[in-house]
Formats: sequence, structure tokens, C-alpha cells
Amino acid sequence: MANKIQVPSDVIFTIRRYDPDNDTAPHYEDYKVHVDPGLTVLDGLHLIRENQDPTLSWRYSCRMGVCGSCGMLVNGRAMLACNNQILDISKRRLLIAPLPNFDIIKDLVPDLGSMFEKHQSIHPFLIRESDKEEMENPTGEYNQSEEELVRYLQFSYCIRCGCCMAACPTLATDDKYLGPMPLAQGYRWNADTRDEGFDRRRPIAGDTHSAYRCHYAGECSNVCPKGVDPARAIQLLKKQLVKDYFHLMKKGPGCQSQSSRTGSERNPKIPDPPPFTVEQT
Repeated sequence: MANKIQVPSDVIFTIRRYDPDNDTAPHYEDYKVHVDPGLTVLDGLHLIRENQDPTLSWRYSCRMGVCGSCGMLVNGRAMLACNNQILDISKRRLLIAPLPNFDIIKDLVPDLGSMFEKHQSIHPFLIRESDKEEMENPTGEYNQSEEELVRYLQFSYCIRCGCCMAACPTLATDDKYLGPMPLAQGYRWNADTRDEGFDRRRPIAGDTHSAYRCHYAGECSNVCPKGVDPARAIQLLKKQLVKDYFHLMKKGPGCQSQSSRTGSERNPKIPDPPPFTVEQT
């Protein structure tokens, strides 16, 4: 079936406004925008500020779905304003608000500081305990097969836009919950065969307000603009934690953690990867 031809339309933008210096509570204001086909939500906001209200505030940068700055709630769904066309969403009205589950700085600008702090706590970087000197003064590159890359590649596409955090019902009721973005990135690094940081991430990922608090609603994956699927990553992280827990229960204190065991011990169906080597450059 051929796509219907879109025609210009006047669309009402109902925008949640809040200026902490002047307002005691948020309120909504309406703006009429003449929308041509292809105009994005971000384009519409620019037209409003240029022609109707220069005080309207939001965050943006790249305009092409890469930086993740312009995340906001549009007609009840967390999304990026820059890569969603207005007429694909509605031909009559857009209800626009800042991302929920965050404090609001002004208008459509959420304070993402709490998300970045939680992300930092999960140690989202490559950790090599066995050869720290190589990490500090690299002489080459760690080899990795395509199969090993595929294990975590999908989860490395996260752009930290906060849409998944805004859609999470658990985070809405527990602001201490680590949230889908940090937890998914914790799994991303655990799944990287070059990494040896599981022991550092385990106490954070297995905390009361972390992976086990996820109810698997799946909304975080539904709204992710990059197809990262954080809901799946959290379930795989739970699997890692449970397998490690039972290993400790069986072996007793002082046994090796999952991060220091071979691939076949972590999963009998997966053969041991070749030993890590540093490829001279």
C-alpha cells in the first residue's frame, strides 16, 4: 500500500512551561504552528521561539539523532524531538512536556545529572586487572573476534538521552533505582570479553535498588531511539549475577568471581575464547 501524501496542516503545540524564577507550578501554553511535511518536532519548537515566544527553553545540539540532547515527552511518549516528524505523530495537536522521572531545570529541559551519576557508579569503562601497565601505557590493541564483538555491540549504541529512564515505571516509584541506562551499560561492559571489571560492578548491580528491582515492563526498550533494548540487557545482567551467586555459594568464600573464570565456566555452551594478546602497532 502506498504511503498517504502528507499535506501542510496547522498543528497546536500544547507545551508544559515552568520557569523556577517566576512560576510556582508548571502550566501549559498553546501555540499554533503551520506545519509543512517533513518538519520535525524540533523544527516546530524553533518556529515557536523565533516567531511567538523567545522565552521557550529546551536542550538540543546535533539535530540528527546522535547526541541525545533533545529527549522530551511528545503525546505521552518519550522520544527525540529532532528525528520525529510532526505529521507522523499528529495532524492536530502535540502535547509536549519534559522527560518525567527527572527534576526540571526550565520548561522542556530536564536535569539529567542523577542519571549520569548513576551511570558513573557502574564503572562504564574497560577494566583490566591482570595487566594494568598495558592499560596505563598501551603498546598495541587487544584482539577481539567478530563473535565476541556481537555479544555487546547492540548495547554500545546508547546515546544517554534519558528516554528509557523517563519511560521506566520502577524509576517513577523509586528514585534510588539505578535505572535502565546505567544497568544496560553495566551489562555492556561485563559482556565485553576484554573486560575484567565484574567484581567492581557486582555490588552496585546487585544492590537493593538495582537490577533485581526491574519488573521487566519493557517500556525502556520500546522508546529507545537507537534500538539498544535495555530491558533485555538487564535480564542478562540478572543472569550474570545469579550464576555468580550460586558459584560463590558452591565454592565458598574466596572463590573466583565470574569475571575471572573462563568462558566455558560461565556458560558450558560457549567455548573458551583464545587468550588475550596485544597486537603490536
